[in-house]
Amino acid sequence: MIPFLLRRALQAIPTLLLASILIFFVISLAPGDFLTPARLNPNISTEQIANLERNFGLDRPLWQQYFLWVGNMLRGDFGLSFQYQQPVLGVIWPRIVNSLWLVLLITVIFYAVSIPLGVYGAVRQNSLGDKSVNVVLYFLLGFPSFFIALIVLYFIVQARFATGWDIPVGGMRSEDFAELSPLGQALDVAKHLVIPALILAITDAAGLTRVIRGQMLEVMRSDYIRTARAKGVSERTAIWKHTFRNAILPIVAGIGGTLPGLIAGAGFIEVVFAYPGITPMLLNAINTQDLYLIAGFTMITTVLLIIGNAISDILLAVVDPRVSVA
Repeated sequence: MIPFLLRRALQAIPTLLLASILIFFVISLAPGDFLTPARLNPNISTEQIANLERNFGLDRPLWQQYFLWVGNMLRGDFGLSFQYQQPVLGVIWPRIVNSLWLVLLITVIFYAVSIPLGVYGAVRQNSLGDKSVNVVLYFLLGFPSFFIALIVLYFIVQARFATGWDIPVGGMRSEDFAELSPLGQALDVAKHLVIPALILAITDAAGLTRVIRGQMLEVMRSDYIRTARAKGVSERTAIWKHTFRNAILPIVAGIGGTLPGLIAGAGFIEVVFAYPGITPMLLNAINTQDLYLIAGFTMITTVLLIIGNAISDILLAVVDPRVSVA
């Protein structure tokens, strides 16, 4: 295990170096920079623009900006956000925490829905229940999650008007959040999380459910499963211990992307529900060309992707004894 981790750490060095070059220079290829709107403002003098360029480091050549940024990153400093005039980590950390709570709930619901439905579809293939689930899944696969979210929001607003129920339609906290007890605050946050989490988890679960169902059907037709049943292995053991364990190998191999996904936000669901997560902040940073904010967050997710892939390989070796990480 230790040699495997050391090899991965050494392999990560050139990967991170190349990733940092691509991230920094690709972002810089966009026309203009953070001060472009200021340059177009006739009320801001040339001297003021020059001072701002010096303060932001935009008066230096691009290669100097890159090496300064990399040097600061090695000390744990991801740069200064142009827009917020604060360190990047200080800006993104609260948003990462907010997105983390939402994505964790989404992940739990996602697997809680996908695995049972996928296994059920394989075990009860072509039954009424399997066909009904397939119809719903095909419907969900045909629409993007934010479109489903807009439809759900419409019905939530109609229900609020009709019943007067206090169903949250956006944000992460209620207006009286500060006045609530600690338990009340936790319940208030959970109430705001559950609807967007359910929407994204169920729409995303449609794809994984189909994958699990297909993998289960393929493994169930294998010779060793028929042999296990012929030897008197119970149906539950044949399904969960032998079939399911081998069917999830491709899924386990893809877990590496889950770790950066935990902090990468819930996509446009956060925008639709005005949730203070990472996605609205990144969209705003792209719009304002906040170079170090975008690059810093992307580097963090790259590091987490490398760590996640290593964890995925270790888990794959645990699930499948044929795989070795020595």
